[in-house]
Amino acid sequence: MVRPPLTPEERLRGEQLGGLLRQARGDRSIVEVATAAGMSAETLRKIETGRIATPAFFTIASLADVLGISLDRLATRSTPAPT
Repeated sequence: MVRPPLTPEERLRGEQLGGLLRQARGDRSIVEVATAAGMSAETLRKIETGRIATPAFFTIASLADVLGISLDRLATRSTPAPT
């Protein structure tokens, strides 16, 4: 299956989401947070750097739960303003 390329807006949203998650993680290690969320550290690293710009909903829900951040906050803070 070939995945269509991401739009510039999707890339920006992924970078913003990654930044929010990295900020919420604070001083905790990637390994600690990833393990608690049920994913590999490499997957979390890719999400935080924007290399996985459109992670699955349940992946983000699990991270939000572990990090103590609401899905509403993630959604509103990682959506680019309309142009």
